[in-house]
Amino acid sequence: MSAPDHPKKVIMNETANKMQGATTNNLRVAVVGGGPGGYAAAFLAADLGMHVTLVDPEANPGGVCLYRGCIPSKALLHVAKLIEESQQAKNWGIDFPEPKIDLQRLRTWKEGVVKKLTGGLGLLSKQRHVEYIQGRAAFENSTSLRITKTDSAEVVLSFDRIILATGSRPAIIPALKIDSPRLMDSTGGLNLEDIPGSLLVVGGGYIGLELGSVYAALGTHVTVVEMLPGLLPGADRDLVLPLHKRLEKKFEAILLNTTVASLKVEGAGIRATFDGASVKDGNRERIFDRVLVSVGRKPNSEITGLKKTQVQVSPRGFIEVNKQLQTADPAIYAIGDVVGEPMLAHKASHEGRTAVEAIAGHKVAFEPAAIPAVVFTDPEVAWCGLTETQAEKEKREIKVAKFPWGASGRAVTLDRPEGMTKLLVDPQSERVLGVGIVGAGAGELIAEGVLAVEMAALASDVAMTIHPHPTLSETVMEAAEVFFGTSTDVYRPKRG
Repeated sequence: MSAPDHPKKVIMNETANKMQGATTNNLRVAVVGGGPGGYAAAFLAADLGMHVTLVDPEANPGGVCLYRGCIPSKALLHVAKLIEESQQAKNWGIDFPEPKIDLQRLRTWKEGVVKKLTGGLGLLSKQRHVEYIQGRAAFENSTSLRITKTDSAEVVLSFDRIILATGSRPAIIPALKIDSPRLMDSTGGLNLEDIPGSLLVVGGGYIGLELGSVYAALGTHVTVVEMLPGLLPGADRDLVLPLHKRLEKKFEAILLNTTVASLKVEGAGIRATFDGASVKDGNRERIFDRVLVSVGRKPNSEITGLKKTQVQVSPRGFIEVNKQLQTADPAIYAIGDVVGEPMLAHKASHEGRTAVEAIAGHKVAFEPAAIPAVVFTDPEVAWCGLTETQAEKEKREIKVAKFPWGASGRAVTLDRPEGMTKLLVDPQSERVLGVGIVGAGAGELIAEGVLAVEMAALASDVAMTIHPHPTLSETVMEAAEVFFGTSTDVYRPKRG
């Protein structure tokens, strides 16, 4: 099996031993922000022999992802899936009684997961001799930081290089901002203060759908409002459709092409007023026990003293960087959510490592051909590389090969045949340009697609790679076979 050379790749010609050159041993590096990008950068810098200081307000590294994002949400989604599978078991002749939910124990377990992982990162910091300072950093100049510790003590430290990994925060709609504890952002939603009888989710993106799924599984009547014609804007519609159909059964309502005109505290709830062509007169207002606003995130680029440096910030609030993640100030680098989309932890981690390698003097660039996106709903939705939506917009010629999970033995044994795996293939070179998957465990399967795109694999490479049977991973191989019209489990002769 062969593939053409990849036009874009991170150049890493030196081995780990060569990377730890004498030139890095005297470098003093500060990393501001302890999220997945920040601690990945700090740990690699320490591994390369640099003197590293990591600054973050929390007691241990972890950032939003571990404390108030990826990790607690996935813990709760695991619980939600368990509840839903116990209900689905009726189809298999197994009846479970209705679950009794001990909310305090559930919160304690979720917080225990967070504490275990963040504590582990704290231990790794000590093992690597990273100086961890709990506090907030402000610039004195391009190479000096004034750090205010949690005990209010201040210290000014100088560095050779500074990496900004300050992340992002939930976006706010000014018109919907009201003074009520019943109005939540994603952080408030994860706190799980109670199980409300009804919940309005403003925004049909991945955060809203994931948290909405958790609350629906716990017994809340969930209504989702999305201003655009479909859920998960930007994702291919054929990937979203199976999820939409399943959520229609879980949620009380999904209102598309609809906006929330106003929110008003009323009694023990919040009155929401809807606006949109599809909203009927009798349904323009409704009272909800709680409202979750999940309309995206904003970069944390308002760093005190940043104007004392040469760092440039875009009109959208993102710090501008080059392919080595270096800002307009030669001494300062920036990574993660604060430098732009996609705002994903795994993107931040790789950017952090690239920035450190650049500081070490290695020939590197952050030019991934594929950054995977995963929506951890049920079913999960995942994609990487080129999407059909993007190809259509760019008027790129592609061939799409789809394998329905109804023809997958493993999917049928799981009673989850609604999924689908597709490959986007260049019709001339037959190179895999993108992969999309919807179905149970799609987030675990997409890594093979990322590898295929990054390695410039041909559809024939994927088709000839022996996959274990019976597994959901076979659907990737069978999608490649569909491209050639030779799939064992579906009859789709190749046309043209």
